[in-house]
Amino acid sequence: MTSDKVVITCALTGVLTDPARFNVPVTPQEMADAAQQARDQGASVLHTHFRSQQPGSGALPTWDPGEVGAILAAVRQRVPDMLICMSTGIVGKDISGPVECLRRFRPELAACNAGSLNYLKIRKNGAWAWPPMLFDNPVRKVKAFLDVMRECEVAPEFECFDLGIVRSVGMYLANGMFEGTPNVSFVMGVESGMPARTDLLPFLLDELPPKSRWQVIATGAGHQDIWALHRTAAERGGNLRTGLEDTFYLPNGDRARDNGQLVEALSRIAIQTGREPATPAEAREILALGAPTRQPGDRAVQV
Repeated sequence: MTSDKVVITCALTGVLTDPARFNVPVTPQEMADAAQQARDQGASVLHTHFRSQQPGSGALPTWDPGEVGAILAAVRQRVPDMLICMSTGIVGKDISGPVECLRRFRPELAACNAGSLNYLKIRKNGAWAWPPMLFDNPVRKVKAFLDVMRECEVAPEFECFDLGIVRSVGMYLANGMFEGTPNVSFVMGVESGMPARTDLLPFLLDELPPKSRWQVIATGAGHQDIWALHRTAAERGGNLRTGLEDTFYLPNGDRARDNGQLVEALSRIAIQTGREPATPAEAREILALGAPTRQPGDRAVQV
């Protein structure tokens, strides 16, 4: 039976979106403001990327502990009860940056990209939107992240860009690479991954390990497809996620002013389908995280 409570995650900011063109938060103050907007509208989890504020950095991703720590401190001061899901996505073999941040700041959740993807986007004229790249996540890299998450008592959230990657999560479990009930995110809408189509959900759900918790990360240009997916996910018992990392557009096609507007729209859909946004305490229970042994604001080592 579908639970009447739903965990809503807000993905506050992406990694490459130009803050001069789109209202994505970057600075500690902006991230804290966005976290409060999300909390006020029903989100209980924050998916966090970290972007540099150094002069000339272009607000590109950073794993500098000082910058990451400043962002997390500001967020935790503003919304101390919310769960943090830290991104760990990184291209290449050197994972020392995200590993150091996992060990130093110990979020309750962390994304774990569960397989590799040719990350592609094509323009209308057939040209590549960016040089074709491989988002490499071989098994040894996935295991390295899972080992650190186990060491730091961080629950993995498996990001899956394709059906085969969903199936791989079950193999990781059978192999002993992690224990417990998986948290799985279906990433849908990346042009070279799974399309944002509601008719794909039954196939994805059929391939999940038993009792898995799941959500859809719906991205891409088609706002109607994105919001239809959210509604179907809510109806089928999934948890929900939105935010300016995933989309800039509201269900009516208007550009969202901020993260709060997107979460408000998603909460409304949840309620329309008979679901109620979970509080942070309820989200910890649903995700089987239990009560934190330390207050959320104390989980981070001071920098």
